[in-house]
Amino acid sequence: MEPTNTQAVALVERSERPMGVQLVSSKKAGKTSSPTDIVELAKQVQKADEFTRANACSKLTIIADQIRYLQEQAKKALETASRDNQLHHAACNLVKRPGTMYYLYERESGQQYLSILSPQEWGASCPHEFVGAFRLEYDMSWTPIDDVEKRGEEIALMDKIYNAQKAITDTQFTLQGKMNTSSSTAQIKDVSEGHSSH
Repeated sequence: MEPTNTQAVALVERSERPMGVQLVSSKKAGKTSSPTDIVELAKQVQKADEFTRANACSKLTIIADQIRYLQEQAKKALETASRDNQLHHAACNLVKRPGTMYYLYERESGQQYLSILSPQEWGASCPHEFVGAFRLEYDMSWTPIDDVEKRGEEIALMDKIYNAQKAITDTQFTLQGKMNTSSSTAQIKDVSEGHSSH
């Protein structure tokens, strides 16, 4: 489809005195654009506009997806914080220790409390309704029992990455230290030889 509005094409203005030099005939010095050229330029401008619009829409779509993802992550973070806060404020008659699994029960009165005894350990004599099991982490967050294995794998992966990065950093410091030591030794040697020659 050919553009109908050729006025959208901007052509370079002609100068009667380019670089301060007066032309005899600016029309003869410059190329005269044919109607076909104008149409082709208009088509090119229109195509460029379409690509620009498509690229902008594509980038905006990606940003919108990222915003939705961040909103979901923020919602999960708030829900997790609310749950952790509830667990920290649950009744408990013992000092909670990180790395330990705790079991949440609810009395008929509605009071929730933490215990180190699982429903299996209680057996048929379990006195109250079992709500869930959670492990207290060393950062004082809580991990549901169903996510403990996944959380352990994530922590192991983070430890592996951290240790690998630390090994690289330590190696760089060691090599730099050796280079500095060698340089200092060479300077001391040069100074000693200089005194000896005197």
